[in-house]
Amino acid sequence: MTLSVWRYAHLLLALCSSLFLILASVTGIILAADTIAHKTEPYRVAQFNEITLSQSLPVLRQKYSEISEISVDHNGFVTLQGMDANDNDVNAYVDPLTGKILGTPHKESAVIKWVTSFHRSLFLHETGRIFVGINAFLLLLITISGAALVLKRQKSFKRFFAKISDESFLSRYHVSGGRLALLPIFILSFTGTYLSLDRFHFFGEEKIQHKIPVQHIENKRLDLAKMPAFQNILLADVTKIEFPFTDDPDEYYTIKLKDRELVVNQFNGTVLSNFPYRATTVFADLSLELHTGRSGIIWAVILLCSCFSILFFIYSGFAITLKRRAVKIKNKYTVQDSSIILLVGSENGGTLRFADAIHKQLLSAGDKSHLSYANNYQKYDNATHIVIFTATHGLGDAPANANRLLQLLNNIEQPNIIKASVVGFGSTNYPDYCGYAKKVHDKLKNKKWAKQSPLHTVNNKSLIEFTNWVKKWSEENNIPLAPTPAIYDKKPTTLKNFTVIDKKSDNESTFILTLKGSNFLRFTSGDLLAIYPLDDSTERLYSIGRVNNNIQLVIKLHEYGIGSNFLNNLNIGDNFKASVVRNTSFHLPENKSVIMISNGTGIAPFLGMFTQGNKKYNYQLYNGFRRETNLTAYYKNIAVAEMQKHHLKGFHFAFSRQINKMYVMDLIRRDADYFINHLVNGGIIMLCGSVAMQLDVERELESILKNNNFESLTEFKNRGQLIADCY
Repeated sequence: MTLSVWRYAHLLLALCSSLFLILASVTGIILAADTIAHKTEPYRVAQFNEITLSQSLPVLRQKYSEISEISVDHNGFVTLQGMDANDNDVNAYVDPLTGKILGTPHKESAVIKWVTSFHRSLFLHETGRIFVGINAFLLLLITISGAALVLKRQKSFKRFFAKISDESFLSRYHVSGGRLALLPIFILSFTGTYLSLDRFHFFGEEKIQHKIPVQHIENKRLDLAKMPAFQNILLADVTKIEFPFTDDPDEYYTIKLKDRELVVNQFNGTVLSNFPYRATTVFADLSLELHTGRSGIIWAVILLCSCFSILFFIYSGFAITLKRRAVKIKNKYTVQDSSIILLVGSENGGTLRFADAIHKQLLSAGDKSHLSYANNYQKYDNATHIVIFTATHGLGDAPANANRLLQLLNNIEQPNIIKASVVGFGSTNYPDYCGYAKKVHDKLKNKKWAKQSPLHTVNNKSLIEFTNWVKKWSEENNIPLAPTPAIYDKKPTTLKNFTVIDKKSDNESTFILTLKGSNFLRFTSGDLLAIYPLDDSTERLYSIGRVNNNIQLVIKLHEYGIGSNFLNNLNIGDNFKASVVRNTSFHLPENKSVIMISNGTGIAPFLGMFTQGNKKYNYQLYNGFRRETNLTAYYKNIAVAEMQKHHLKGFHFAFSRQINKMYVMDLIRRDADYFINHLVNGGIIMLCGSVAMQLDVERELESILKNNNFESLTEFKNRGQLIADCY
């Protein structure tokens, strides 16, 4: 699985559950602190784990005239309920070896009861418990995807905990802190998921049924200390002991242990029934101990720290994502019109900021500069300079948007001599410092068209080291650039006005917005609209469909979605600011047969793409939805109209929440021969929607190809026949 898939899966899961995780973490901090406070109370006696019932019960029975029940809580506090020698009611913590009263069991405070109820069910009763369980499972998936990202970064399990250095505080500690908190957060999420399943009897319901043989009247009562059953049971293994009320033979001791329940004859100590709990019940009790921190004060402290760390990971994760998306590439000149080509390989967006600052200066000075990602490397007819700015991801690997550059350099030769420079960004704390930049630099050495400058490296995004390169490059090429470090530490923003001119919605919380921008606005289907619902650091991206020269967005309204609620609150005639982000990797290929596959709101760019086509294009549309609505009927009407214009050859909808439910994968399986012929003949498959859908589609295509003895899907992907824009 590619790095981008893991990253988008990690981000999508975090987006879906972030609000709940914040609430769960805050309440978890309060509950963990309460657990720690109770652990420090002085009601647990020394050597508690070594005390047997034969040592404790005779003493307690002698000191108290009547005992109805003894319970042992998770702290090791022994509570006795009964009557003392003066016939006074007793409900107290006691010393199990002396019978001395140590204190009175405290009642849980109203605040803790409130927090506990909110943490378990959000005050929504059983519905809330279901929601909490789902989000606990999402946290489990976030943990797994986070671990996968670290593994891909570190290359092996052996290096999983190797030193991580990053130019960004948030990025560095998001990874290194995540590794330390991985196990406790995994346990928290796993036990939370298990407890939710157990709550709804997913594993069945434990029914304790003792089969007690007929008892004979005993003439002699055996001393409690000599009863074999009590000699072999530790008080630490007990949760509750229910005492017989009378001397009737049908009255007996009921002893509830952590793994079983015993019924014991009150006269001779014979075990009348031994009922072992099911493994699922025992594991549910263990899960509760681990999830609440009751198993020990050290573990409770670890859980407290883990709850704090979850809050940090939510903040740092979103901050890193927003930073990665902060810079928008904007070109004034086309590739073929430009003399200076700037190519970028940037994992977190930091390297792109440096390149964009150079790009803007060149444009301001009147130079024909073109900025693009390194994976867009191509033939440049009029270029005189190429500068490649690239970071290194993990241990010498390429960033996701530069991972095809070496192959492209092998395959594409430039027609003219071009001055080539490589600027590497990395950290000297890694053994493969600027490793990928060095690979690119070495590759250019073998190119006859490349007139190379020495490789320049920048450690931890040092502004001084970068401006040293700026000075050298500027002097060598007689191109004026500012050597002031502060210039390269700014975040550019370009927002434009958009007006809502139409709005459609259905009862599935999905709606369509049609927006009118400036007449000079450049965009096409497949580009992205960046909105800023809170401030310029809160960016949300939506796929654009170009319909009648307007921007059309298909949006799923999420209850706590910042972007979707912002857009949903807009009415026809309202204005807001946003920007178009060019997404050239997901533009409609020219003169190609294309299969468009999406689920839900992923249909947005395709609604614009096939309306841009003409008779010689062969388009097929495959879409998955939950159920038929007025919006899906709207999509069908558009598809039928475009088929009549010969812009669309066919469309296929699958509905997963109806009587004859179907998924997109069922449609692909049905049309397996068509998909095989399409790929073999050079056709393109475009995917838009959820990452889960993308993975399912890729697995299905891989299976179809394998079963028919064709190349693996990877080979077709390497040839650019599978294009995805999934989140």
